[in-house]
Amino acid sequence: MDKMHMESIDMTAQNIEKIGALFPNCITETKDESGKPKKAINFDLLRQMLSGDVLEGDEAYEFTWVGKKAAIVEANKPIRKTLRPCKEESVNWDSTENLYIEGDNLEVLKLLQESYLSKVKMIYIDPPYNTGNDFIYRDDFKQSVADYDEDSGVYDEDGNRMFKNTDTNGRFHSDWCSMIYSRLMLARNLLTDDGVIFISIDDNEQENLKKCCSEVFGGQNFVAQLVWERAYAPKNDAKFISNSHDYVLMYAKNITRFVIGRLPRTVEANARYQNPDNDPRGVWKPSDMSVKTYTASCDYPITAPSGRVIEPPAGRCWSLSKNAFLERLQDNRIYFGADGNSVPCIKRFLMELKYDGMAPTSIMFYKDVGHSQEGAKEVTNIMDAGVFDGPKPVRLLIRLLTLANLKGDSVVLDFFSGSGTTAHALMQYNAENSKHCKFVAVQLPEETDINGTAYKAGYSNICEIGKERIRRAARKIAEEHPDAKFDGGFRVLKLDDTNMKDVYYAPADYEQNVLDLLESNIKEDRTDLDLLFGCLLEWGLPLSLPYQSEDIEGCTVHNYNDGDLIACFDENIPDSVIKTIAKRQPLRAVFRDSSFTSSPAKINVTQIFKELTPDTSVKVL
Repeated sequence: MDKMHMESIDMTAQNIEKIGALFPNCITETKDESGKPKKAINFDLLRQMLSGDVLEGDEAYEFTWVGKKAAIVEANKPIRKTLRPCKEESVNWDSTENLYIEGDNLEVLKLLQESYLSKVKMIYIDPPYNTGNDFIYRDDFKQSVADYDEDSGVYDEDGNRMFKNTDTNGRFHSDWCSMIYSRLMLARNLLTDDGVIFISIDDNEQENLKKCCSEVFGGQNFVAQLVWERAYAPKNDAKFISNSHDYVLMYAKNITRFVIGRLPRTVEANARYQNPDNDPRGVWKPSDMSVKTYTASCDYPITAPSGRVIEPPAGRCWSLSKNAFLERLQDNRIYFGADGNSVPCIKRFLMELKYDGMAPTSIMFYKDVGHSQEGAKEVTNIMDAGVFDGPKPVRLLIRLLTLANLKGDSVVLDFFSGSGTTAHALMQYNAENSKHCKFVAVQLPEETDINGTAYKAGYSNICEIGKERIRRAARKIAEEHPDAKFDGGFRVLKLDDTNMKDVYYAPADYEQNVLDLLESNIKEDRTDLDLLFGCLLEWGLPLSLPYQSEDIEGCTVHNYNDGDLIACFDENIPDSVIKTIAKRQPLRAVFRDSSFTSSPAKINVTQIFKELTPDTSVKVL
């Protein structure tokens, strides 16, 4: 019977297998840290396989920094962590499809690689801007808290560390690039083929961020660098220029598949379309017939209905050939004015526009999407205090949700979720557009300043702020849209060490007399629900689906999403219960290894499933 791995996937090993399938001659062998053989890539040979010339270390255009290779290694490295359900802090646990995950976002992204692979339509993140005053993640998890000067870092209860990246740091930009690069690598895997990512940033790291994104997502998938007018008034005390904008970088997973969402037509835009000649095709707007680029075939006189002969303006010609003009004239698509004596124009009908709505522009004005003070006011009003610095306005996120062109049930991920603006905006977007899109919010439980407003208001860390804002926002949206049906709940999951004891991963390292003392390879404080969600992560099932737990002959059996996975973690499960589970023909089934008293008992279970449901994948932990 197969055994669950209970660790995130090894991205490096997976990539080596993919390369090996294309270039088997480039696969070689080396030894790991324990001296055991493992597959590796002969990079010199691979480079030669991809070149038509003889290579001798030629220079190449590249963007690099100190720590880039380590960032790539860190992104690919598997971890032994899990996400533990926290029902008591959740809202509508049994019915919601939204997730709120507490923990270091690099590790969380690793754990989500299977369950949300190619399933996220939109990602929005608002990472630290690296201004010299903010904190960024330190990803050297080998370093203990005691090994690092505590005054220069901030730690959560799990020892995850952040540090204040001041501009006196010799690796000021390098550390920030390493932090964002590894997370973008993992985030890209989660996007759907027609998915899109938005990243807020300012001038401090805009240039470096764009280069990182072009490497990770491909420069050809760059969509736009949106400019957000975040300030509604200049700062007169600015030393040089009053900086009133930020950026939102926009990259598609595959730009050939991405279709941008268009904006609703404004009253002003519709006013440009009229119907002065009562054309049965509806309203239209005039389009100039002359162009600067001269073509002899488009230089001809036109006779207006009034009899006036009209030549192209000096130095220009008509945009249509004479035959094309006559065709449109015959189809009543040329207009000479109410008096029939004006310079001709082409009629462009609103009903014939290729796309619905208006094309978005690269500049987002605060009158349309809100400004930074609006974002701060929204948090202050809904939380009864100014408990978070620099939140984005809800209107800005709704604009980005619109551009992402979400489907009815799309997944939206924010792994720097902060105060929860993305979740707030998505719930409002769903209520206003009759959609059922789902959010996954990820945030490190970074402690609040004990002298700050948030701490005094009762919020010990940022996650407490985010969860409470989402709860209050859901109630407010329900009041404002009483007839709307939207998901205002969320399941809370918390990053933690693996559910399994060390003996689970390396039984050979333990002597037999020690093994006898270990009655279970599962940690004593872990519940059935902890084990169930750990199995979901490994088997790649979304964490937001419904499940039921029932008693069958004294055993607790969990049925996830009507047979996607059935699990029973009791001891000494009788054959009758095994048969009941097998008769339901689940796609997957999982038990504790200690559920069976002996190897023959496990063989018997395997035989039962082979007879009753041979296509079920059965594993133990």
